[in-house]
Amino acid sequence: MLAAIRELAPEITARAAEFEAARRIPPDLVERLRSIGLFRMFVAQSQGGLEFDFPAGLEVMKALTRLDGSVGWTSIVAGVGGLFAAASRPELYQRIYRDGPDVAICGSSQPAGTAERVADGYRVKGRWPFASSCMHADWMGGFCIVTENGKPVPGPQGKPLVRAVMLPVRDWDIEDTWHAAGLKGTGSHHITLRERVVPEAYVFDIDVAPRLSGPLYQAVRQWLPLLHGVFSVGMAAGAVDELLALAHTGRQQLYATVPMRESEIFQYELGRITADLRAAQAFHEVQVAGHWRRALAGTLKDEDLMVEGSRSSAWLATTCAGIADACFALAGSSVVYDSSPLQRRLRDVRVGAQHAHAQQRLYVDVGKLALRRSA
Repeated sequence: MLAAIRELAPEITARAAEFEAARRIPPDLVERLRSIGLFRMFVAQSQGGLEFDFPAGLEVMKALTRLDGSVGWTSIVAGVGGLFAAASRPELYQRIYRDGPDVAICGSSQPAGTAERVADGYRVKGRWPFASSCMHADWMGGFCIVTENGKPVPGPQGKPLVRAVMLPVRDWDIEDTWHAAGLKGTGSHHITLRERVVPEAYVFDIDVAPRLSGPLYQAVRQWLPLLHGVFSVGMAAGAVDELLALAHTGRQQLYATVPMRESEIFQYELGRITADLRAAQAFHEVQVAGHWRRALAGTLKDEDLMVEGSRSSAWLATTCAGIADACFALAGSSVVYDSSPLQRRLRDVRVGAQHAHAQQRLYVDVGKLALRRSA
């Protein structure tokens, strides 16, 4: 897969403006990505999938994110879709992959719908934001608050009970709402489900005991912050790549006495930036390795581990956005144009950092965990 991505790299970078203008990944490129196995990475071998070890799947996502933010984000959604499907009921999992493992799944994790219990399933309706990759999805999902007689059903800790619903794309409506500052090519529109009765088999709890064997399928939530972390790290590495490429053109900035690459000021700042990048990469690698060890040991489903993952995703989002900022500032005025990859990189990484898995408020739980452990 990595070899195939290297072959695709020139085309991906050359078509970035096309992704932004269309606000989606073009269908022909989606099919190329499908053909190299992007949508089957985390699908069980029993369904013809690759069932990659989690760290191996991240390497594929990192490679694509380093090339382009929207393509990288799309690859992460592809992986998440396989993991969420694996948490569904066995009959639904079989239904999703009955025609093969190369199924594109997307959705929204916000509980923006309701699922009213009825005799033959659930009456579901809702409108969900940020459904990245919906323009090429085969199946789509959304989270719903479960209700009875119009009132939320209490769940754990007294919070409303939440369940996921997943249905073929033909059952959903897509609203053209994705006019965004960055990650323009992800097609992250709103999706709507008109009120309909959904059989119980299509509604499931992602936090139940694992339905599939193997370390990859022990839990879903614990993987999510690490998936966001790979986006941050890949974007930062791509920003450094863009800066280096600009320096190697021999560019000499206005009033400078030497080309950028010969300037000691440039060299100093570049050295500091690459140190920050390596620190971010190392932190993410350590966090991924730790989670994977826990998965192999059968102890992945742990709330403290979720907090540790959140700590890494929040820190990486801030640090990697800072790396992109520094690259942009160091590059000079030529990067302010829409045609500049660095300008696009900065917008993409900043939009990614707005995600719920990257918010600074996550540090509250991290601080509580540190206090509890120290006591």
